[in-house]
Amino acid sequence: MDDILKKLEDVLEQRKNADSDSSYVSSLYQKGTDEILKKIGEESAEVIMAAKDGVDSKIIYEVADLWFHTLVLLRHKGIEVDKIEQELSKRFGLSGLEEKANRKK
Repeated sequence: MDDILKKLEDVLEQRKNADSDSSYVSSLYQKGTDEILKKIGEESAEVIMAAKDGVDSKIIYEVADLWFHTLVLLRHKGIEVDKIEQELSKRFGLSGLEEKANRKK
């Protein structure tokens, strides 16, 4: 997939220094965590509505928005995509029930 998440992460990092009047992402950074979380909440609700509609193209579009805003949050907090990939790798091949039980230890 041409490592699109890493490329997007790099662009989102660059937007931290952009003018918030000309950059949507920069304006989100300026407004802070609460505004970013609000956008993630809105996008989550839109994913749910799209899934209920059952139209694949709508689901894909809304999940892309959700992932985008989640990446904005990660960059805002200084968390790299690699860290999420590492966490997913640790869980790969582990049953969901087993992973959940391990969290309680």
